[in-house]
Amino acid sequence: MSFQIPKNQYSGTISTVTLGDNKSGIPVGGDKALPFYNFEGEIPNKPIIAMEVYDSKPEKWPEYLEKYFKDVFDDPVKWAKKCVNDYGAEAICLQLKSINPDSGDMSPDKAAEIVKKVREAVDKPIIVYGDGPMEKISDVMKKVSEVNQDSNILIGWIEEDHYKTVAAACMGYNNNVISVNSMDVNIAKQLNILLTQLGLPPERIVMDPSTASIGYGIEYCYSSMERLKIAALLQDDKMTQMPLIVNLAPQVWKVKEAKESEEDYPEWGNLEQRGINWESISAMSTLISGTNIVVMRHPKAIELINKMINKLLG
Repeated sequence: MSFQIPKNQYSGTISTVTLGDNKSGIPVGGDKALPFYNFEGEIPNKPIIAMEVYDSKPEKWPEYLEKYFKDVFDDPVKWAKKCVNDYGAEAICLQLKSINPDSGDMSPDKAAEIVKKVREAVDKPIIVYGDGPMEKISDVMKKVSEVNQDSNILIGWIEEDHYKTVAAACMGYNNNVISVNSMDVNIAKQLNILLTQLGLPPERIVMDPSTASIGYGIEYCYSSMERLKIAALLQDDKMTQMPLIVNLAPQVWKVKEAKESEEDYPEWGNLEQRGINWESISAMSTLISGTNIVVMRHPKAIELINKMINKLLG
């Protein structure tokens, strides 16, 4: 008698969310099996990697990382083009740091115009994250959705106490929204319930369960995403069936292992290779726990992760 490999039976399916317009559209989600378990069920859409672009010159980046982007730090449009043309970015994650009152207090109109220019400059989906108090983020993202109507951009972020303004703007202007929860499955479900009751279709919601890098609490994120995927696929819980995104790069590149010099820590090895390893291992950890979109920074780390995804999914 031959050995039969036991396989899970899945009753649920992850929703499919389309990022980008007809020219740049990429579907994410649609999974009918746990991450990379394509031997148990269909995984029609591979996870995608979004490369970071900032609206202004970032601070405190290590020199070995700056060398890849320093010629475009002054222009997010050039930066986005470089990510696509030179590094093969599948999507662009525009980090609007300057809207924070402590970092420039950029107006909603100006922020929305930057998003529009970047979107029109590249034929890839656009993801937008804001920074600062939720009241300011809500005002900015409402305008971003309006100025970029019918673009299927992915707008972040909303949370349980601040969701109506941005969710309504995404419904009215046909864009997608990122619902953030701090590694709490129950809060994630509750926010999705509120959003769908408001009238936002599940196919316009992507969940961000929050994350950290390896060595700094990633196991909590891993557990949270794993529980969301199990509930969605094995228990057919409709309010956990939205795709997942993790805004990983800002978490990885602030840790000392990616920044401290070889002189101070010679036993840690080459500084750039250390940073590449830290980001790629962190990214792969989030991918095998269930994320559908991961935001990354270093081109060589991205190259490694793309190879891993292609090898695992074929």
